[in-house]
Order: sequence, then structure tokens, then C-alpha cells
Amino acid sequence: MDYSFSPLGDHSIIIEIGQEISEEVQNQVRTISQLLEKKQPRWLLEIIPAFTTIAVFYTPTVASYATVEAELKELLQQPEEVAASETRTVEIPVCYGGEFGPDLEFVAEHNGLTPEEVIDIHTSGSYSVHMIGFAPGFPFIGGMSEKIAAPRRDSPRLRIPERTVGIAGKQTGVYPIETPGGWQLIGRTPIRLFRPDQEVPSLLRAGDKIIFKKITESEYYAWKEEDHAANH
Repeated sequence: MDYSFSPLGDHSIIIEIGQEISEEVQNQVRTISQLLEKKQPRWLLEIIPAFTTIAVFYTPTVASYATVEAELKELLQQPEEVAASETRTVEIPVCYGGEFGPDLEFVAEHNGLTPEEVIDIHTSGSYSVHMIGFAPGFPFIGGMSEKIAAPRRDSPRLRIPERTVGIAGKQTGVYPIETPGGWQLIGRTPIRLFRPDQEVPSLLRAGDKIIFKKITESEYYAWKEEDHAANH
């Protein structure tokens, strides 16, 4: 696969892997990111994977842009290094509808479905985390069926509770912290996605496979109580 390089600001470089989101491109984004984390070049500051690109931040007093680009090109020409990487599968329980998912009815009506059909389709999808962004730990999750795609709200909400599951276009995601947003809200998970007290604060990372599982309201509160007890 061909890679292109371009500067981003005065101490970062963008590696572009492709023009369109695909499983092959996502695999390359993930494996290159893991390769850089493993090699830890002397100039490396941070790696931010996205849909089709990787932003590589470096220390300009240690290496110039030209040096970083040359070393990256050399690294990516080693086929044995850029190999398929392992993926994790993370199950996310969701309590759909009601106060947790006030837009479930809209998503159903928009697609000519019942709310139960929306839930069935959402929980049967094959999902991948494309990138983490927008808010700390926020996963942009691809692989959702077009049958339940829905436009963003005309007027974004000023406050969306943390752990809320939403749909925007052909993507689904989970708000890890309370924040404004315009996604259609269909449910809520009792799992914390953003854990600032942990060494790795984001539960999810690019490349993870996601399974959504329907739970009841009582199961949701029982799960939250267990999570609260475990962290106090």
C-alpha cells in the first residue's frame, strides 16, 4: 500500500494511508500506530490515528521534518514490520429507549421501522472503532447498517449525559463525558469509556471490534452500582 506524507504545523507530520475508509486502510492505520509505539523513535511525542491518516508529533529540537519523514519511509518499507495486528473485541451493554434514548422513536420512524427493529439491527452489527476524538475517549464507530442511519439533529443539545449511545449518519458512537452534541440518542451504557484515573484513560482504541448488547433498565442500574462500588 502507498503512503503519502505532509506537514501539520511545525512539529507534526501526517501519514495518509488512503482516500476512503475501509477495513484494509483501518488495519494499516492500526498496525502502523502500533509499530511506532513499539519502536518509539527518539523524536516521537505522540501518535493520533484517524479514519485514513495518522498524525505523528515529534520533537523539532531532536529531529527535523525531513529526518522524520525519511525515517518513517524507511520504517514503512519493512514489510515484516507492518504486519496484521491483533484486535480486541469489547462488548458494550446498552439500555435502549426511554429517558436513556429519547431519539429512538425518531430513528425508527425515519427508517420506517419499529423501535424494537432498530434495537435488533443496532445489536447485530459488525462494528469497528475508526478513531478516538471530538471529546476524551469518544469513539467514532463504523459498520452500522444503513437501515438505521439518521441525520444529526437540526439543533444540537447543550448537554448530553455521559455514556449515551447515539447515531449520526451511518455511524454510531458513545458520549464518554457530558458534552453538547447533535447525534440522535438511542440508549445509554453503564460502562465508563473515559477513565481519567487510569494509566490508559480511554477504554476503547482505534481498531477495536465492538459488540452492542441490549440490557434492561434494572440491569443498567445494577451494573452502575457495581462499577461505583469497584471504584470507591
